[in-house]
Amino acid sequence: MDDAAPNPNCPGCQALSKRVARLEREIEELKALVRRNSRNSNRPPSSDPPWLKPPSGTGPSTRSRGGQPGHEKSEREVLPPDAVECCKPPACAGCGAALSGKDHAPSRHQVTEIPAARASVVEYELHTLKCRACGHKTRANLPEGVPRGSFGPRLQSMVVLLSGVYRVSRRNVQQLLADAFGVEMSLGAISNIEGVAAEMLEAPHQETLQAIRRAGVVYSDETGWREANESAWLWTANAEGLSAFVIRPSRGSDVAKELLGEDFDGAHVSDRYSGYDWINIEQRQVCWAHLIRDFRKIAESGGTAVSIGDGLGQQAKKLFLLWHRVRDGTLMHPTFVRRAGRIRAQMQDLLELGARCDSLRAASLCRGIQRLESAMWTFVTHDGVEPTNNTAERALRSGVIWRKTSFGTQSPRGSRFVERILTCVATLRQRGRNVLDYLTSANDADVRGAPIPSFLR
Repeated sequence: MDDAAPNPNCPGCQALSKRVARLEREIEELKALVRRNSRNSNRPPSSDPPWLKPPSGTGPSTRSRGGQPGHEKSEREVLPPDAVECCKPPACAGCGAALSGKDHAPSRHQVTEIPAARASVVEYELHTLKCRACGHKTRANLPEGVPRGSFGPRLQSMVVLLSGVYRVSRRNVQQLLADAFGVEMSLGAISNIEGVAAEMLEAPHQETLQAIRRAGVVYSDETGWREANESAWLWTANAEGLSAFVIRPSRGSDVAKELLGEDFDGAHVSDRYSGYDWINIEQRQVCWAHLIRDFRKIAESGGTAVSIGDGLGQQAKKLFLLWHRVRDGTLMHPTFVRRAGRIRAQMQDLLELGARCDSLRAASLCRGIQRLESAMWTFVTHDGVEPTNNTAERALRSGVIWRKTSFGTQSPRGSRFVERILTCVATLRQRGRNVLDYLTSANDADVRGAPIPSFLR
């Protein structure tokens, strides 16, 4: 005999139905969490389980290791030698007869070596002399440009380079200086050098932030950080030839305004985080890499959401095929704008269907995308705007690696060092400048009391 249908007028049956519905929703949410991976969320690929199948069209390469046929050959540059040794064969390898003469086009074999390096120590004797006229004692001053501390500009720059650029631990920096240069330096001295560098780089750091606020297109992102074992956030903003970082205890919009400037009037590329909602939606471009992951998430929600998510993914694929042709110069931009308009209309219809579908999770995602739908298409009509936020995400990687190896910073001074050295390195490298040479010149200027050089010139 079939079970009796629940009585809609029975209070107990109504309560039971509500409880069943709630539990079913919780089960769907838990299933969605289990299904999360790098292709439908912001989780890194390293967190994917080993049984996750690779996307279609990918998998182990069938090509052999190393350079492929037709690739451009990479050869070491022939350098001006510091010394030349002439090597001549003394006898013929065939008959043993003595050889003489000169080869006007000998083959060249260069060996590059690092000379043994020992730090040089200059001692300044500061004499104190007594005046014969009045008896006053006067001690000599250090010559101009001589550091008041125990370490010179280049040695301090090497410490900053090792700890702040290559993320070598302070204890390993201490050991490397002793092994490679014969320099004995305490851990406290290394920390103090980092603190001096943080203060020294304040002005060029602020100058870089100001330049980004005036840029036409800015990419920004943020990631978790730890400061003194408390939650914090590492923010980045990037424009052409410019990268800036700040560490703040908040992920709120007030930090975004500090980073970009409250009167920011350029184009802004980011994810759909609400902390950027104060920016005019006409100026925003939301990241399509995040959108595509959400389309996969919609398709995995089950029910009618499957065809909706698949449809959104197919339209996104069409859009990017066209976009790549525009970048390659094989499709005229007006044609791209016209075809993108048709794709947009298709996606608007799919999002409307998704917002009313039977999956609560998929419907919520579709409504969230609809809220910023017009910001999906800024890159279509604005030159120089990329459709993804990969620029900012790549910039954050060095900070993420730093966080994973050091677990953040232990003080505000440490945070200032991190944000300013990251800004220094990222901006200088984008401009093709040598980081060690810059740090040395900056330390030298600091010792002389001169203005600190800019990252931008």
